[in-house]
Amino acid sequence: MKIGLVTPYIYPVPGGVNAHVQELYENLVVRGHDVRIISSTHGPQRSSEGDIIRLGYGWSVPTNGSVGTLTVSHRYGQLVQEMLEEERFDLIHFHEPFVPFLSLQVLRFSQSVNVGTFHAYSGQSLSYEFGKRMMARFARRLHGRIAVSAAAMHFISRYFPGDYKVIPNGVDLRDFRDVAPFARWRDGTPNILYIGRFESRKGAMYLLKAFRHLRREGLDCRLLMIGAGPQEREVRRYIATRRLQGVELLGRVSDQDKIRALATADVFVSPATGQESFGIVLLEAMAAGVPIVCSDIHGYKGVVRRGEQALLVPPKDSEALAGAIGTLVRDPAMRARMGASGRERAVQYGWENITAKVDDYYGFVIRRLAAQGALPPGFHAPIPPAPVRPAASTGGS
Repeated sequence: MKIGLVTPYIYPVPGGVNAHVQELYENLVVRGHDVRIISSTHGPQRSSEGDIIRLGYGWSVPTNGSVGTLTVSHRYGQLVQEMLEEERFDLIHFHEPFVPFLSLQVLRFSQSVNVGTFHAYSGQSLSYEFGKRMMARFARRLHGRIAVSAAAMHFISRYFPGDYKVIPNGVDLRDFRDVAPFARWRDGTPNILYIGRFESRKGAMYLLKAFRHLRREGLDCRLLMIGAGPQEREVRRYIATRRLQGVELLGRVSDQDKIRALATADVFVSPATGQESFGIVLLEAMAAGVPIVCSDIHGYKGVVRRGEQALLVPPKDSEALAGAIGTLVRDPAMRARMGASGRERAVQYGWENITAKVDDYYGFVIRRLAAQGALPPGFHAPIPPAPVRPAASTGGS
């Protein structure tokens, strides 16, 4: 099939949705599909780069405690229609379909099979609450709906009820094989690693308070922090005013150095306060074989198993966070056991397996539309056959 993957965020700017789209693109191509990524322009990017199509201009805006993108153009409808006429997709896969305005414009004019994946989770959404009536006509244009977790499904179905298929995020297991750690931090001092934006919902300040507690207890350990964001000044001020030793602020790093940092870590910590639909960083830590301490929140509980790959603590509780980190730092055998369990669990989230599930779901949606005589006029590919299920054993003697 010819497939378009729509991301409302500026591709390839780092982020969970864009990472998901990139891996899905690469693995769908391996499976024989002709795939394009549809995104927006933000700065010096060209309008077309191989399989990347750019429409409109993206602006960064605050959203859900983080930073999102609002994509605009003075002639969006015309641009979208010209692109769709030229590309003639069989299927268009929208990631966060209701984020303005790129996804909505493509969905509005699409004559293809439309599938949406919902990534976000929040306690509530005022934009969905007040916009659900207006958005209902766009929701009806989706022939299939995927959520990356049960938490994401429960969140979006409050505003747009329907049938959702839960297919989680994935991880490229190949990236975590035979990775050399940073030698300068493999000096016998246990390394605690944080990867994430410095913003309130990621909980970096709670981790700093927990680390200070561990240091005051006399526990020899080091905190490596990867990331940047609006709380960076507060983070630096906290470290300076408390004269907190043992913290290394590494800023933004390449994907390769992030993986090396995971190979260097003895404990990975994700102290997010909520609004996490899944937790890709947890998958990466498991793939690297690093035991985890993380918040006991909906999006995380579907990824790790309590006591097997991770110790879960109440969000915003620095003392509980310090206690769990201290437990792992003091117990190398527990770290080894939980790290091995993480590697084993990560296999089911390998992108080959996840892409196969997505591809199977495409086929299910297309066959359902064909059976109903409702395939849209833009679909011209052969109808995918139903997967062959292994025959049930009848036993006998």
